[in-house]
Amino acid sequence: MYDQSTQGIIIFIAGTSFLLLLLISFIVSIAYKYRQKQNAYIKDIETLKTSHENILLQSQLEIQEQTFQKISREIHDNIGQKLTLAKLYLNTLDFADTYKTMTQVNDSVTVIGEAINDLSDLSHSMSSEIILNNGLIKALEFEAAQLTKSGVYKICFSATGNPVFMDTNTELMLFRIVQEVLNNIVKHADASEININLHYTDALLIIEIEDNGKGFYTGKTWPGTGLQNIKKRTHILKGIFNIASTIDVGTHIKIEIPFYANNQSI
Repeated sequence: MYDQSTQGIIIFIAGTSFLLLLLISFIVSIAYKYRQKQNAYIKDIETLKTSHENILLQSQLEIQEQTFQKISREIHDNIGQKLTLAKLYLNTLDFADTYKTMTQVNDSVTVIGEAINDLSDLSHSMSSEIILNNGLIKALEFEAAQLTKSGVYKICFSATGNPVFMDTNTELMLFRIVQEVLNNIVKHADASEININLHYTDALLIIEIEDNGKGFYTGKTWPGTGLQNIKKRTHILKGIFNIASTIDVGTHIKIEIPFYANNQSI
């Protein structure tokens, strides 16, 4: 009996050890597969992150290129013309006529002063420091004021809700998006009134821009590449872009940006 009992214990221990080894092997196998899946998941996340960063970088480079183009156009079309006019005044000075000379000099000084102010405003508008120092709302108020100064447009700007301050890169991209919308209105809409509204909800920033211009058929190719760029940049920020336009009535653009996807800090 003792031998049989001992043999039974040995068999029990051996069987238990075998089952334990199987269990350990199963756990190790599960852990290994889990680790493999975790590594693959991390790799996928890194790939997505790299892809997103590349898209963001490409968009930032496009923004820089468009910024340079806008600076070039503004210098050529506005500031350059004023300086040319000042040069014309100075080149035609008639020193024999003191009164006329003083008038031309004063006119030249006035025009040069306007050109300097325009250059300063352009510098502020194009610089990212306007976002760093003032935030999105103040930057857009400045942009609206610049359009109002042109005398061509009646601008209504408003911001409602409790502002949420997102990271600087996000706010800068939003600022450039609105600039691009306004640039498209100036170039294509033949509008006289522009309404800009920022509405902050608990989860979203909703930007709405409306003009009373000539409108266009949204089913066809959009005028210029500006709206395509706006749509692409909105998607980079995990946002939603909508546009509605009616011929001879105007265009309404609505952009929704989620805070959770853009590193908000209240």
